[in-house]
Amino acid sequence: MRGLVLAALMATPAFAEGERAGDFDYYVMALSWSANWCALEGDGRDDPQCDAGRGLTFTLHGLWPQYEDGWPSFCRTVERDPPRSMTAGMADIMGGAGLAFYQWKKHGRCAGLSAAAYFDLARQAYGTIVIPPVFAALNRDLALPAAVVEEAFLEANPALAPDQITITCKDGMIQEARICLTKDLAPRRCGPDVIRDCRMQGAVMEAVR
Repeated sequence: MRGLVLAALMATPAFAEGERAGDFDYYVMALSWSANWCALEGDGRDDPQCDAGRGLTFTLHGLWPQYEDGWPSFCRTVERDPPRSMTAGMADIMGGAGLAFYQWKKHGRCAGLSAAAYFDLARQAYGTIVIPPVFAALNRDLALPAAVVEEAFLEANPALAPDQITITCKDGMIQEARICLTKDLAPRRCGPDVIRDCRMQGAVMEAVR
């Protein structure tokens, strides 16, 4: 039994913290469906992202340095943390300054860039993807196959291939579209730990707020 447990542990990727900044293979850009994030987390925090009338669809959760299998986090870097004005400047695509600062601490430091360069790159990455316009018109809660969300992204982004995007779910809801990018922000195949699509047939997308 002990041998089986050890074998299982060895087969599971180990995610340490405090790795050296700049040592990674590619990026995962995570785009969150804002209304669902609010239903699951944001409303409980009275987060300003969830205020009525903001009209947010897929917001930038983060741009994550990634290994071919696994990811670094909270990396060692000589770069300074961003000032509040810089994180506040990301609120239009990230929903709020608090998320921007946390993403810098956990993931941005691992990119081997200054905070300003990292946020510029994150904004550039977000701009490379067309958010399917159909989602902006979602004025009522909808249950749909998660595969439909992926198909909408592929239709809106002809340069994107099915193995370069994955849709995730959480608690019966569409959670995120995760798009894999090279360090130059070109689409690339996702690693084996990222490429696991949600298979739900009735995943909920709450209406745009």
